[in-house]
Amino acid sequence: MSIYGKPVWQLLIDFANENLDVDGSTFTPQDATRWFKQKYPDIKKGTINAQIRMMSTNVKSRLHWSPSEHHNMFFSLGSGTYRRYRSEQDPPPIMSKDDVSYDQIESEIGQVVSGEGEIQREITGGAEFAFERDLQNYLVKNLESVEPGLKLYNQDGINGIEFPVGGRRIDILAVDAENNLVVLELKVSKGHDRVIGQILRYIGWIKENLAEDGQNVRGIIIAKDITSDLKWACSATQGISLREYSIPFSLDEVN
Repeated sequence: MSIYGKPVWQLLIDFANENLDVDGSTFTPQDATRWFKQKYPDIKKGTINAQIRMMSTNVKSRLHWSPSEHHNMFFSLGSGTYRRYRSEQDPPPIMSKDDVSYDQIESEIGQVVSGEGEIQREITGGAEFAFERDLQNYLVKNLESVEPGLKLYNQDGINGIEFPVGGRRIDILAVDAENNLVVLELKVSKGHDRVIGQILRYIGWIKENLAEDGQNVRGIIIAKDITSDLKWACSATQGISLREYSIPFSLDEVN
């Protein structure tokens, strides 16, 4: 339950009822953020942005957050613009993977677009990207293997899987044993030094738009091989640690 007595998605319905007509009024996440700042100032920008995407019927990544029928409020027009969902003319809401192919879900993550709330992400070849998804799924279920006490971020129905940050996505957003936020960046092959800039950008966005007062934000880079360049870059950067993963492999004789 929200600190204001209603979950954020219900507050967004109040925003829509006050500001959007049924004939096509549009809004951006910035519009919603300004409304929240006036009425519910303790709700963070990052929470508002994530809730808008979860409530948008044609945003494929909403599946990460298990939307229900009562969340079907908005329709994304692209470039960070939204309007009310119109059941009589818009496509049926995306409610499960049966409603859209897996490739379509991932294509949204890979597209490069502009505007607040839209998604931008570099992706590699198909097989490598598919393996990154497997690695992500494993770690989400086994965050204790990364660090004791680490758990998936979850607030108002929005979890930390592919958490949207200023037009990009965090692989995993977690919370540690001391209630600090932890950004996990996954690399299925080698972790190069350029990932430092990427994870610092995510950490900075989370500090400004999601973290509570006194709540620290740090990062963990997880890769199969950590390069020397990355080790040197990380040694000069506070708040980022490194992990290497390995995959056990064995062959059993079949009689």
